[in-house]
Amino acid sequence: MKQPESDPPLSTADISRIIEMAWEDRTPFEAIKTQFGIGEPDVIKVMRRNVSAGAFRRWRARVTGRKTKHADLRQPGVSRHQSSTHNKVNR
Repeated sequence: MKQPESDPPLSTADISRIIEMAWEDRTPFEAIKTQFGIGEPDVIKVMRRNVSAGAFRRWRARVTGRKTKHADLRQPGVSRHQSSTHNKVNR
């Protein structure tokens, strides 16, 4: 996977996790910033460089304006969510 041009340097595992978190509907960009130190513009760069053009367009259409991707736009009752199928290997 390609490295983003901004700091901090990210490992292949970090980039993979950022992509996974970016696709998750209930994971806000602020959570990615807290964990990896990169904001929404850098997440967009990571996605653009590491997923296919079609996947990137679908992702952008999906997250643009989505309230759950921005902590400030969320309803107060929305908190962390983990699917029952998430990480099935460990269950």
